[in-house]
Amino acid sequence: MTLGQTDGLVKVIADENDVIRGVHILGPHASDLILEGTILVQEGIKASDFAGTIHAHPTLGEALMEAVLDVNGQAIHLSPRKR
Repeated sequence: MTLGQTDGLVKVIADENDVIRGVHILGPHASDLILEGTILVQEGIKASDFAGTIHAHPTLGEALMEAVLDVNGQAIHLSPRKR
């Protein structure tokens, strides 16, 4: 939505210990966001630990932050889920 486009997806996968194991990013400028996702996976960062980082609003990077927050049901800027 930051770019005036609504097509795209950021999905974060965490294991039962809250460790981020995968990141999927689709949409405009996905390549600008994937570096942060690869670092989260490579370093074995926990979603709850990453939740304390600051991401400016509104920016593309905030999409990753919201996806990480959604791992534990804490996201606040999500579009309504499709059923």
